[in-house]
Amino acid sequence: MVRAKIKMRDLRGKKKEDLEKQLDDLKTELSQLRVAKVTGGAASKLSKIKLVRKSIARVLTVINQTQREQLNKFFRGKKYKPLDLRPKKTRAMRRLLTKHEKSLKTERQKKKDRHFSLRVYAVKE
Repeated sequence: MVRAKIKMRDLRGKKKEDLEKQLDDLKTELSQLRVAKVTGGAASKLSKIKLVRKSIARVLTVINQTQREQLNKFFRGKKYKPLDLRPKKTRAMRRLLTKHEKSLKTERQKKKDRHFSLRVYAVKE
């Protein structure tokens, strides 16, 4: 039975197995509280339902965040990443050329630059 609100800082240090065990406990407790609600249980039990639901959400959040963090670590430095791990930005921003692609010049442009470079003038005052 959960007496106090579960703190996120306490959950972050736990291993995945412990979190899953805690999640199962919370879910069974929630089902018991819902049964008590139907059978006309005490008001204290009814007020606990919200607390248990929020605790379940916290545990699931920590599990998902750690899983995402591990995936990000795994795909760091790789050429391709799964779509959900890539930055969202906007559609237009995702289609922009990269800095490297912008800096590339054609052979013709390189010749033009070489033969007709920018002239520098000394201006007399």
